Amino acid sequence: MTIDEKYKKAGEIISTAGGTPLPVNDTLIKLLKFFIMEDELDFIAAFAEKKSQTMEQLKQSSGLSEDEINKKVKDLAKRGVIFNQPNSKGIMVFRLLPLFNVGTFEYNFMGKLVIDDRNKEIAGLFKQMFADLNNMVQDNYDVIVPMLMAGPAIDRTVPVFENKPKSEPVKIVINEKLEEAKDRVVPSQRVEELIQKFDEIALGHCFCRHYEDIKGTPCKQTDARETCFTFGKSARFTSEQGFSRLITKEEALKVLKEAEEAGLVHKAYHPNFDTTKDETSICNCCRCCCGNGVDHMIAPIANVTSFMAVVNDDLCIGCGTCVKKCHTYAAYLNDDKKARRQEDRCIGCGVCAHFCPQNAITMVKGAERIVRIQPPKRK
Repeated sequence: MTIDEKYKKAGEIISTAGGTPLPVNDTLIKLLKFFIMEDELDFIAAFAEKKSQTMEQLKQSSGLSEDEINKKVKDLAKRGVIFNQPNSKGIMVFRLLPLFNVGTFEYNFMGKLVIDDRNKEIAGLFKQMFADLNNMVQDNYDVIVPMLMAGPAIDRTVPVFENKPKSEPVKIVINEKLEEAKDRVVPSQRVEELIQKFDEIALGHCFCRHYEDIKGTPCKQTDARETCFTFGKSARFTSEQGFSRLITKEEALKVLKEAEEAGLVHKAYHPNFDTTKDETSICNCCRCCCGNGVDHMIAPIANVTSFMAVVNDDLCIGCGTCVKKCHTYAAYLNDDKKARRQEDRCIGCGVCAHFCPQNAITMVKGAERIVRIQPPKRK
């Protein structure tokens, strides 16, 4: 088997490692050559049947000794290809990461990057990969999009509840009829509660904004870059590999509050998209750069939320602030110049309520739901 054939095989294996399925083409192979060396290809092939393995399993599948495996893993983890952390029983597990959602792309752009020729070339290849994916979705829109619209939610909104200090706080209304069953494990609905759950918190750069910086299209919404949080074993992994730095709870809350003032949306991620499990990370997303936002979506957005924005017509003056700030274009003004929102596009982030100068918007809590927004179909 030639080296290019081995890279193609590695691409096929990585494409099935979770995240977003990828077309195994020249663009993918060129990308893999930046992150996987030729003498590591056989080791990647050991993950063909099982993407997560213990040391004993990996010794069998790879034919390598423990020392050889540890050397390979150490190098590949530094490039965001292998995740190496112990499971809940304390057993070290080696997991092959996807190229993105969440994997090599996110971890590499999460670290502090320089805008040099190498990173420009990597960013250019990812740009081509995203274009290839978009073409694949659009060419098979009527088959792929309905299938993806039925898939699990990728992230969960953790809403902003308070207006600016000059205003009275927005009241949080609980809709009792829609409240979850009492034995339901309810995930944290405030970032403050979420932060308090974790002793290990790491802060990295927003990979989406870093990626756009290198492309030469910097964020229009904020100059902040260190806004990406990982928790628990994800925090240990990202900090050990140099993708992030460990911070205190106080530092974390300060960054989150600054993100709210910039109009960023808190998006939490859970293992296997299961909101009953503790969060692994939080992104603070802008509208212009976020890869999982309406302005850049290739596949449908699927977001878990328990809140809905509700407008008080007596207080609304039709200023349009909510329309300008809304991340999913759910907000609009009706013929009477009163704010309204499309229920099927509202992710309950609370940004509209946070910036409303009249306190005319209330965040209403109901049953957990999934908001799905499909990408426009190419004409």
